[in-house]
Amino acid sequence: MTSVNSTRATIGIDIGGTKIAGGLIAPDGTILKRDRRDSPAENVDEIAATVADVISDLAEGEDVERAGVACAGYIDKSGTTVLFSPNLAWRDEPLKERLEKSVDVEVTIENDANAAAYGEFIHGAGHDVDDMVMITIGTGVGGGVIIDGELFRGSYGIAAEIGHMRVVPDGIRCGCGNRGCLESYGSGRALVREARALVAGGSPYTGGLADKCGGDARQLEGKHVTEAAQAGDPAAIELLADIGRWIGEGAASLTSVLDPARFVIGGGVADAGDLLLGPIRQAFGRQLTGRGHRPTATFEIAQLGNDAGMVGAAALVRPAKA
Repeated sequence: MTSVNSTRATIGIDIGGTKIAGGLIAPDGTILKRDRRDSPAENVDEIAATVADVISDLAEGEDVERAGVACAGYIDKSGTTVLFSPNLAWRDEPLKERLEKSVDVEVTIENDANAAAYGEFIHGAGHDVDDMVMITIGTGVGGGVIIDGELFRGSYGIAAEIGHMRVVPDGIRCGCGNRGCLESYGSGRALVREARALVAGGSPYTGGLADKCGGDARQLEGKHVTEAAQAGDPAAIELLADIGRWIGEGAASLTSVLDPARFVIGGGVADAGDLLLGPIRQAFGRQLTGRGHRPTATFEIAQLGNDAGMVGAAALVRPAKA
């Protein structure tokens, strides 16, 4: 993706399965305007039309020439085509071309986790390093990699699918079809699966969690586990520690390949803060090769929250960090 020399504000769009969020973003990361629409996730034409409307509305009356559009899925390295999206109705979708037929700005497409990682690198928890890995822990596990100040996309634009590293041979079946992926053990979905199993078993050890869902394990959600843990519930604290262990060990394996200065932990599960970050750091320290005889990465919670994708998408169509 070619960076351009511009000091103007740019537009960032983050397309999710349920919402489309957009912003007019200043070069310093300030969000000057916002827009948010429901996402018609099952209709290709309606998604594109809604995104085009958001871009047009944000650009109206502004001196803006470029928009970055982040979405879940495999994006080709040129930033033009959505090759595949698991949650949206896109297969080999030429989204850049489709949008540019409707708007008067240049559009570039990017993977949502990559965009979030770049947003944290430029304006958030990774602003003071040149080599960074972001791990997003939500329903699944995603990520983005920064190497020498540049977003790493790989040969075909599909790098940093961190959640699909295999960590358990012949383990739990993942949504991707394979078995034993990190996502099957270290995600929000895994957290809920294990919490529901505990509550359904009827153990008095899960009293705090059972209270959160009225005793009906099927009603238990990830936020309930975090709330119970923050209130001191031992079962919830242990569940978050289990997630942290998987992520920490995964980060140690990534360090053997990438040697980053920092890991930034984002996504909904990261709302647990130190209840998650502490176990991540501990597991990382135990698993790291050469521990005690090498510099080690630091771990920080992401700073931009739900805005990271659109802020990063807007930053990607401006010059790289100096």
